[in-house]
Amino acid sequence: MEKQVHFIHFLFALFCFSYTKFSVAAEGLVNGRRENGSVKLFVFGDSYADTGNWEKFAASWKEPYGFTFPGKPAGRFSDGRVLTDYIASFLGIQSPVPYTWRKTVEKSGLQSGMNFAFGGTGVFDTFINAPNMSTQIDFFQQLLEEKAYTKQDLNSSIALVSLAGNDYTTYIQRNGKLQGLPAFTTSLISQLSASLKRIHGFGVRKIAVTTLQPLGCLPISTAFSSYENCSESWNAASRFHNQKLQQEIQRMNKESRENIYETLDLYTAFMSKLSPAGNMKPSSFLMPCCVGMASDYSCGNIDKNGGKEVCGVRKARSVHLLGYGTSSTEWLGSGLFVSKIFTSSTLLGSSDD
Repeated sequence: MEKQVHFIHFLFALFCFSYTKFSVAAEGLVNGRRENGSVKLFVFGDSYADTGNWEKFAASWKEPYGFTFPGKPAGRFSDGRVLTDYIASFLGIQSPVPYTWRKTVEKSGLQSGMNFAFGGTGVFDTFINAPNMSTQIDFFQQLLEEKAYTKQDLNSSIALVSLAGNDYTTYIQRNGKLQGLPAFTTSLISQLSASLKRIHGFGVRKIAVTTLQPLGCLPISTAFSSYENCSESWNAASRFHNQKLQQEIQRMNKESRENIYETLDLYTAFMSKLSPAGNMKPSSFLMPCCVGMASDYSCGNIDKNGGKEVCGVRKARSVHLLGYGTSSTEWLGSGLFVSKIFTSSTLLGSSDD
């Protein structure tokens, strides 16, 4: 019962901002249909959105990932569903097929859109050898040139953009300190803005971009305080990024004279549970549900000798927002689908074309 109460509180904290506008948008979206065709969801991002683009040698295809949903590893960097799945469900469509699966499914399998997200990637290149945001958009452009989707499809489409956290992780690994971070943030927001405009230029009607999660509250940061406290310096960096992002989104909407771009507030979703009203102890909130038992093991590794999992702290996922280092749990994703992406009544508005 306690777990269920925590879950309901988390949903409510994200939902209470504007129920009326949410309802107006939802009425037209949940049906999943418009006069100009089915709703399509196109996803660009990292592990918060990836539903299986990595090949099966990747960690996302190994235990303990997937043991909440679908009951086994299935390519998600989570114990269960990720943000993409919940947004698709809310739209009344199937979760869009991962880009790397496109040739293995029937054409009907593409009707919900496509997911180009790769776990570990960023706006810029990271230490992970996988497609960054620009390359993910290149994949999208190629599909459009191949006529996989029509102009009518794009007129009833939404894009989800969920990435940037790995860019900051890469920055600190390369530089070792926060000095110079504001200039990096400015550069990152500029590139992100150009990418969002590029997606819209293809005809996508509505684009939602996530704010940066509180980097100082990720297990990779809180481990230094035995999972008791967040790093305020890193959270300040997250807030600075989000401020610059919000300013850029406002500028872009003003420039276009439409509310094309929206933000999905990951930062508030995390921090709502650390507020006094969140009623959750930091030690349970900040600790990952699974960690490696030694420095040379990550969660889910198999002991070479006995074939035994080298994994600890696998506690109830419903009171953990974080998974295995920087990934999310299903519980986090389930609350986020009601965020600001759906509060605007202009979402998937009528087309003049």
